[in-house]
Amino acid sequence: MSTILVVEDSTSQREMIANLLRNQGMQVVATRSGVEALKYLKANTPDLVVLDIVMPNPNGYDVCRKMKAHPRTKDIPVIMCSCKGEEFDRYWGMKVGADAYIAKPFHPDEMINAVRQLLVL
Repeated sequence: MSTILVVEDSTSQREMIANLLRNQGMQVVATRSGVEALKYLKANTPDLVVLDIVMPNPNGYDVCRKMKAHPRTKDIPVIMCSCKGEEFDRYWGMKVGADAYIAKPFHPDEMINAVRQLLVL
């Protein structure tokens, strides 16, 4: 069973994404901030991270950058999921190391397909 770390400061968005992934048979760990996510990543290695961008310090770009710079977490796929849907935002998401970028609001199939593609399920 794949373990997905969902990092989202909005309770409703966090619960929606977590439930969507759980319904696909995945184990989900949900955190509310970049600080919580980085703390979790110090002790755990999830199979994939779904990461919001707009969060209190550190934001999703910074979390992704730190993950991709660390030898133990650099190969964990990251899906950035944000209301920031402009091409510029996508560019920066990929520049800091994201493997996929999904703009909110999104169709559930878009998230499921991206997760499956990155996990090669």
